[in-house]
Amino acid sequence: MSRIAYLGPRGTFAEQATRTLATSDDELIPAETIPLALAAVRAGDADAACVPVENSVEGPVTATLDGLSTGEPLIAVAEALLPVHFSILTRHDAGEIRTVASHPHALAQVRHWLEANLPGARPVATSSTSAAAVEVQNGDFDAAVSAPIAVEHYPLKVLATGVADVLDAQTRFLLVTKPGSLPEPTGADRTSIVASTPNRIGTLAELLTELASRGINLTKLDARPTKSNFGEYRFFVDFEGHVSEARIGDALAALRRRCGDVRFLGSHPRADEVRATIQPDAANEDFTQAAGWVAAIRKGELA
Repeated sequence: MSRIAYLGPRGTFAEQATRTLATSDDELIPAETIPLALAAVRAGDADAACVPVENSVEGPVTATLDGLSTGEPLIAVAEALLPVHFSILTRHDAGEIRTVASHPHALAQVRHWLEANLPGARPVATSSTSAAAVEVQNGDFDAAVSAPIAVEHYPLKVLATGVADVLDAQTRFLLVTKPGSLPEPTGADRTSIVASTPNRIGTLAELLTELASRGINLTKLDARPTKSNFGEYRFFVDFEGHVSEARIGDALAALRRRCGDVRFLGSHPRADEVRATIQPDAANEDFTQAAGWVAAIRKGELA
């Protein structure tokens, strides 16, 4: 049995994602914020944490990126992709709703629906979608934009469900643990790093060239300020492949040489099961054979 922390309180999309990654024996522990979920793993109060990392509409979840880039290292060992459709939970009829609460990402994803259906309601930001449901239940706000699972935990009326301005929106969640044994490669894997580069011309291009020259396909690139010196950034890079592969290991070694600092954030199976794109002359066998050729030269085995 494992203890898995997730962005709570109960009834969030994070709980729903955690259920898809957990076994029936696992204990699910709600945490008030993403940093607190990560802190629970670092402190040994949880074995893993399930946290959102990116949304197809609103982009990166910065609290997760910042939380993984500093502090005791954590690595992603699995991921989940969750369709994002909301329920509007309330204690009132539509005509009585003056405030609508939710996480800022959720409010942004139902902005047009709210304008069309609750035009007089004022949006209010909360720490999570289920925290909004709690505050509606407590009488602080009139309605909450919540995950459909929230109605299992809070006795509120469902004003509407299946609500989303973008019907195919998705959020990707990571299951992170302390460093240890990595998941076995599947051929449909994702590797994640965060790299700090020197503040000079062309450093990002150099970083990307190391991947492109090895035929490695990027799946995500985000930048976050280091918060130490103005103009200095960390780059969060996701790309196809597993660290056990020769081409990925070769690229990581090159990035470690070029960048001021590289933090490995994990290699794990992709939730969408999309297999890596392998370009001609960039297969793992090509890198292995080339390395073997160099090794033979060094041993004096080739003329």
